[in-house]
Amino acid sequence: MKFLIATAAVVAMTAGSVAAQEVSLRYAHVGTEGDIQHRYAQEAADLIRERSDGRIDITIFPASQLGGVAEMVDGVRSGAIAMGHHDFASLARIAPDVAVFNAPFVYRDGEHAVAATDPESSPAVSEINEVLIAEGGVRVIGRIYRGARHISSNFPVQSPADLEGMPFRAVPLQLWVSMVTGFGAIPTPIEVSELPTALMTGVVVGQENPLTMINANRLYEVQSHISLTGHMQSILAVFINEDDWQAISAGDQDLIVEALDEMAWASLDWARESEEMLIEEITSQGVTFTTVDNGLDLEAFRTAVLAQVDRDFPGFARYIDMINAQ
Repeated sequence: MKFLIATAAVVAMTAGSVAAQEVSLRYAHVGTEGDIQHRYAQEAADLIRERSDGRIDITIFPASQLGGVAEMVDGVRSGAIAMGHHDFASLARIAPDVAVFNAPFVYRDGEHAVAATDPESSPAVSEINEVLIAEGGVRVIGRIYRGARHISSNFPVQSPADLEGMPFRAVPLQLWVSMVTGFGAIPTPIEVSELPTALMTGVVVGQENPLTMINANRLYEVQSHISLTGHMQSILAVFINEDDWQAISAGDQDLIVEALDEMAWASLDWARESEEMLIEEITSQGVTFTTVDNGLDLEAFRTAVLAQVDRDFPGFARYIDMINAQ
C-alpha cells in the first residue's frame, strides 16, 4: 500500500483544467531530533506545507522510528515509506557509483558539495538518478549538508607520514577503508559505541568524524589533537519513491524541489555556524587544532587519498570529473 495520497480534490473542475491535489507523505530518517538533519526535514515539511496552502502534508519520522538505514531505504523502494534521507552511499546497493557523492576530497568545500549535488543542475546526479529510477524505483530530489569530517588523534597529525603503519578507526565500509589506507594508516573497523574505549586503550590511535560527533561523544577526553582536514563533506541525499513522485503534479513537484533546495543551502549555513562554535568549545577542553596555517599538509592528504580511491573505485573517475567541473 502506498502512503502517498494524491486525491483529486478538485476545487474547480473545468474542461482542460488541472486538479488541485492533496498529498500526504511519510518521511523517515535515522537522525536524532537534535541533529541538523532533523531540523532540515521538519523545516522543509513546514515550508512545503505553507507554500502549498496546506495541500502537501509531510509527516516526519526521525530516530529510526520506521527502521534503520537498510529498512528505511527498502521501505522507500517498496513504497511503504514515501521519502527518506541518508548518505548517498546508502543507495549503493541500487547504483554502486552513487557512493561517489560521499567520496573523500571530491568537493572543494561545503558550498561546492551543495552545488554539485543539486538534482536539478548536476549532470552526475542526473545520470545516477536514471539508474536509481530504473533499478530501484527511487530518485534523489534534494540534499542536506551536515558538515566536514576531520581527523582526531592523540598526537599531532600534519601529513599521512604521521599515521604511517598505525591502527586508525575506519567505518566498516569499503569507501572508508580505502580512505584510511590513503591516510597511510592501517584501517581498523570499530563500532561507534566502542570507539571511546578503543581510543583510550590504544586499539586505534585516531579516528575521523564531524566536530559535532567528536564533541557529543566527548572524544576530546581521549584525543589531544584535531587536524582540520575536512576530507569528507558530509552530504546526505533526500530520496523519494518514484511511483509516489509521479503521482504528484508537475507544479507540486517543482514546489517541493525548490523548497528542498532552499533548505539545502540553509543547512550549509547551520553547519558552518555550528563548526565555528564547536572549535571554540573543544579548544576550551584542551584540544590542539592543526590547520593549514600551522603545519597541516592538506595537499599531501588529498593526493594520497584520491590516488587510493582511484585504485579501489575506478568507476568514480568520470563522475569526479563531472563534480570538479561544477
